[in-house]
Amino acid sequence: MERFHSLLAFGGLLLFGCAWGTTQPLTKVAVSSGYQPFGLIFWQLLYAVVLLGVVIANKRIRVPFDRRHLFFYAGVALLGTVLPNSFSYMAAARLPAGIMAVVITTVPMFSLLIALALGNERFRLSRSLGVVLGVSAMLLIALPEASLPVAGLTVWVFIALIAPFCYGIEGNFVAMQAPRRLNPLAALWGASVVGLLIITPMALLSGQWIDLFKPWQAPEWAMLGTSLAHLVAYSGYIWLVGFAGVVFTAQISYVVTLTGITNSMLFLGESYSSWVWLAVSLMLVGLALVQPVGRLPEAEETS
Repeated sequence: MERFHSLLAFGGLLLFGCAWGTTQPLTKVAVSSGYQPFGLIFWQLLYAVVLLGVVIANKRIRVPFDRRHLFFYAGVALLGTVLPNSFSYMAAARLPAGIMAVVITTVPMFSLLIALALGNERFRLSRSLGVVLGVSAMLLIALPEASLPVAGLTVWVFIALIAPFCYGIEGNFVAMQAPRRLNPLAALWGASVVGLLIITPMALLSGQWIDLFKPWQAPEWAMLGTSLAHLVAYSGYIWLVGFAGVVFTAQISYVVTLTGITNSMLFLGESYSSWVWLAVSLMLVGLALVQPVGRLPEAEETS
């Protein structure tokens, strides 16, 4: 039983990490036609509301909408989707998808720095060294002229970093503000509903509305694929945390990064300079130092 538990945990880690990693090249395709962030976020959230709504209805999961829960949903919606995706989509239109996959790997490092600032984590030299390596990796991508395919893209690397910074805040927000006994799927659906209410007027008033009632081509299918991959990855991530623990699930960052880079090379034909590969190496070492240390818990006994 313990062996089956471990195999299932590793299988989930690979499956959901690969799903997450596919979102970077799919996003690159989605923004290739000039679609703007607010319109893309609207459809991403609408897909989530509809698909998750079906699951919640079938499982009869209760979704509370009192003041405390609405505050939580709004925080998750803003910090986990509206703000980070706005900057991420803007940067994805200009940066290679593989670079975006490396950038998103900084989430654990931002989470640690924010947790330290809030007093939720204790200072530890090894984890701090991991942050230093992560910063060094980003500088290796942003500063050398030969690291990016076109000159003048450095500023977009730093704009792209706003997304993982938001995710880092979100992680600490969830840890501090999540209502007790709230079903994770209910939290995700509630945040998607509130996010949809926020982004709809923004998409309409800004002129970024995307009309999907027309023949679909690659960008439209990529939008759908990105939304589905996000749902699978995030729902799977939530399940994996409960099944295998936070420590084990944190290793998903490695799978996401390597899958994102590999898929970008295979399907988008991207290639990277030696600076980028050195940055990837530093980032992976930094991740190993930043991640919490632990082991896969034993399988629970069933009666």
